[in-house]
Amino acid sequence: MPADSDTQPFASGWTIDRDFLRSTFRSMLSARILENKLSSLYKAGKIVGGVYLGKGQEAVSATLGTALKQGTDIFAPLIRDQAGRTAFGEPLIDCTRTYLGAVTGPMRGRDGNIHRGRPKDGMPAMISHLGAQLPLVAGMLFARRLKGQLPGVVGATCVGDGATSTGAFHEGLNFAAVEHLPLVVIVANNQFAYSTPNNRQFACSDLVDRARGYGITGYSVDGTDLLACANVIGEAVHRARLGAGPQLIVANLLRLSGHGEHDDGSYVPDSLRSGHHGRDCIEVAMRQLVENHIATIEEILTWQDETADAVQRAVAQAQQEPLPDPYRESWTALSTSFPTVPNTHPALA
Repeated sequence: MPADSDTQPFASGWTIDRDFLRSTFRSMLSARILENKLSSLYKAGKIVGGVYLGKGQEAVSATLGTALKQGTDIFAPLIRDQAGRTAFGEPLIDCTRTYLGAVTGPMRGRDGNIHRGRPKDGMPAMISHLGAQLPLVAGMLFARRLKGQLPGVVGATCVGDGATSTGAFHEGLNFAAVEHLPLVVIVANNQFAYSTPNNRQFACSDLVDRARGYGITGYSVDGTDLLACANVIGEAVHRARLGAGPQLIVANLLRLSGHGEHDDGSYVPDSLRSGHHGRDCIEVAMRQLVENHIATIEEILTWQDETADAVQRAVAQAQQEPLPDPYRESWTALSTSFPTVPNTHPALA
């Protein structure tokens, strides 16, 4: 973006403005600070189950979440999409309550960590079978079409490069292409499907080439570059909203942590870590915002302090809230209240 301009136009009329970039960066920063805290809690034995960080993917995820419209669109986040969740409106307390198992969380302490969502607000809970969220979102969009509620709506999800090898990915994207649905799919090509490198996953030179096979529009973007992500991802979401059909974006980057906090990522070569894909997107974004007079260092430091305080308060609140009690809850899948059941179990006598 030129330093002397507040907006930059693109072919479809999409523009990047100052507020968009500031909001996106704040979501990136919030996700990084929150996930650093989650990592500490995991290592301290305070979290049961896995912790999966989006470190290095925040620019991609946050841009997508910011480009979508809360209350209108559908967003199905994956394991590294805390930045997108935040940008799409998920409160910090939903995350900390779920990771710490509080019964007050959106999953009521019944499912853990990343498997959380609020479908009525357009955010379905994550499915661990990676790639399965494509047909899920495509189906939600098709259902809205049947109800006459599709115009102006976009559905989006973000998967890793490994998910592109799954049958669900193909079936969902093919269905969306045939039905010309407003589906935006971001492939975060972080170079490894867990520990399997790209050259053992696919034979094409670039995953974006697959868009041609589905008859849809494809884009490549540097996933470490906030301005590039805002340009390409914003344009794709805008085109989908205008009726251009499915949009496939391949964001090239590197996962800057292991597959999860249980994995040290020792299989990643040092040459890759020190290369272009190994850049930290938050450091890049900070320089871009300052150099283009979009934010000052003082503002960024203030945002960091405010977010750190908000994260600490969300963790403290979740730690004080009750865990689920199997002897006091019905465990009915569709129940909306928490009925009290007498404590008749011998162990509680």
